[in-house]
Amino acid sequence: MKIIVTGAAGFIGFHTSLSLLKRQITVYGIDDLNSYYDVSLKKSRLAILKKFKDFFFIKKKIEDKSLASLFKRKKVDVIINLAAQAGVRHSLKNPYVYIDSNVLGQVNMLELAKQLKVQKFIYASSSSVYGGNKEMPFSVKQRVDNPISLYAATKKSTELIAECYSHLFKIQCVGLRFFTVYGPWGRPDMATFIFTKNILENKAIQIFNYGKMKRDFTYIDDIVQGVLGVLKIKKKFCHKIYNLGNSHPEVLLEFIEVIEKNLNLKAKKTLLPIQPGDVSETFADISESKKDFNFSPKTKVSTGIPKFINWYKDYYKL
Repeated sequence: MKIIVTGAAGFIGFHTSLSLLKRQITVYGIDDLNSYYDVSLKKSRLAILKKFKDFFFIKKKIEDKSLASLFKRKKVDVIINLAAQAGVRHSLKNPYVYIDSNVLGQVNMLELAKQLKVQKFIYASSSSVYGGNKEMPFSVKQRVDNPISLYAATKKSTELIAECYSHLFKIQCVGLRFFTVYGPWGRPDMATFIFTKNILENKAIQIFNYGKMKRDFTYIDDIVQGVLGVLKIKKKFCHKIYNLGNSHPEVLLEFIEVIEKNLNLKAKKTLLPIQPGDVSETFADISESKKDFNFSPKTKVSTGIPKFINWYKDYYKL
């Protein structure tokens, strides 16, 4: 099997690529190594992937139309489009990069899927598409027409674009709405990373909505299990969307307590109002994911946080 993974030097893309390579699957990894966060972290992930003979790296943006020419004589079975401009708050400051990477990038990768006649096109969506929905847990059967950030709007757009391409060109598309992913090699702009770093450096951590937040924190290994599970779906359909979450929301202050306990340090907390574009709670209904590809997240926060902290201390030589 030969698979294109975009965002291969990113957090989820790296772990997905690594799992595929360990299964002796050829991976064409695409990433532009942009500077949204520390590029050296991306290069460190990439260095691990490059140790595998079946990994081939292409440094390009996914919206670059010249990508198609690189695959003219190649057989590719599946495209997993995990590249995206992430971050709700950053989308308020730099909207254009979200349109380029998330919307134009999705179109470009679907055009490539059409050219290569792939078996499946799997792509990353986000729990942010649920916006201000009050009905819990978030179900894929709910309408998601009210995004409260541009990031969420671009992710909803990727779902609509996939719906269109799947019907027009008979590409089987699967959208995965990820819920607050954390774990080793995680993104420095995510809560787990920020809290750990600041507590270790004796700096205050900002806690929004005065701590009245719940997040469905999902460990990276469970997410990868879900992505690889989609590869095994035998059902015939055009386009389906699934939630990949832990289906167990954590109170943010209690989540921080787990980090404090594992660091054996107390956090300095600054309580602040909720930020524009943020939601107060996320909670995944994973019944469809369980039914169709046996998605069953197993990692509790009490297990996942120590693994992240051990990686963090090892990587930064603390």
